[in-house]
Amino acid sequence: MPVVRIHRYSVEPADLGDLLDRRIRLIDAIRMAHPGLAATRLTRLPDGTFDDTWYWETAEDMEVALAAIGSFPEARATMSLTKGNMAQDGVVVSER
Repeated sequence: MPVVRIHRYSVEPADLGDLLDRRIRLIDAIRMAHPGLAATRLTRLPDGTFDDTWYWETAEDMEVALAAIGSFPEARATMSLTKGNMAQDGVVVSER
């Protein structure tokens, strides 16, 4: 069953372009090592924070990738531009 990990964070406006570039490199690196990453979506919310939603084919795919996240320098580089990072996991129960 598909699962998601949603990160909510803020980014200084001057750092947004760098964040977007680094995020692309991070997603590419993770997909190369963990093809269970099905999709990602970055959404700016009305309060200026961002929801960064990562869709995984299975909970196992997500857990394996999360266990290896420290081996991705792209993760540290990307997250260094964020503040107030909070993560939540969920199971997809309906899609259209």
